[in-house]
Amino acid sequence: MYQPKHFRETRAEPLQALIASYPLATVIVNQESGLEINLLPMLLDAAAGEHGTLLGHVASGNPLAQLDGLPATVLFHGPDAYISPNWHPSKQQHGKAVPTWNFAVVEARGRIRTYRDPARLNVLLTRLTDRFEASQPTPWQVSDAPADFLAQMHKAIVGIDIVLDSLEGKFKLSQNRSPADFAGTLQGLRATGNAGDATLADWMAEADPARSARQ
Repeated sequence: MYQPKHFRETRAEPLQALIASYPLATVIVNQESGLEINLLPMLLDAAAGEHGTLLGHVASGNPLAQLDGLPATVLFHGPDAYISPNWHPSKQQHGKAVPTWNFAVVEARGRIRTYRDPARLNVLLTRLTDRFEASQPTPWQVSDAPADFLAQMHKAIVGIDIVLDSLEGKFKLSQNRSPADFAGTLQGLRATGNAGDATLADWMAEADPARSARQ
C-alpha cells in the first residue's frame, strides 16, 4: 500500500479502534490459481502475538478453508468521504485546490491457520457472538441453539486464525492541509447532512484535536 509518511498510522490504539468499529474485513490470498478474495467479519486478539491475531471462520466449502499456511493481506475499511475543494479557503486565495477523498484503512498481513476442532470452534463462535450481539436488548448466545444443531454447524465451518506479521494504517485525514483548510473541510463535511461524512469529520477531529479546536 502506497504510504506517504504523513498518512501512515502505526499506533496500536487507533488501529485497533478501527478494526473494532469496522470488523468486516477484505481477506486477500495470492495462490497459484490467482487471487482468492473474501469478506469476513473478524476480531483482533491483540494479546496473541507481537501484532495480534485475527479470528474468524468460513464455510467448509470456501476455498479459503484449504489455504492453511499461506500469507494473507487483510484490509479493514473505516470511514471515507469525498472532499470538495470549495471547502478550502486557500481556493479563494490562489485557486490551487482540487477534489480528493479522505479515508482511514488498516492493512494487516500474516499467515492463515485453519482448524476444525469443535471445542475450539465453540470458543470462537462464543467470542464472535458476545462481541456482535453486545448492542442487542437481549443478546443471543451460542447456548440458545440446540446442541445437536450446533454440532451440525461445527461440521459446516472452518476456523480461521491469521497470526499477524505487520499491522499499520493509512489515515488520509487532511493532515497535509493548512489549519484553515483543515477547519474548512470539517465544516464542509458536517454541513452535508450525510452521516458517513459526519463520522469522517469526527475521525479527523480526533486524529488532530489541536487543529480541530481552532475552528
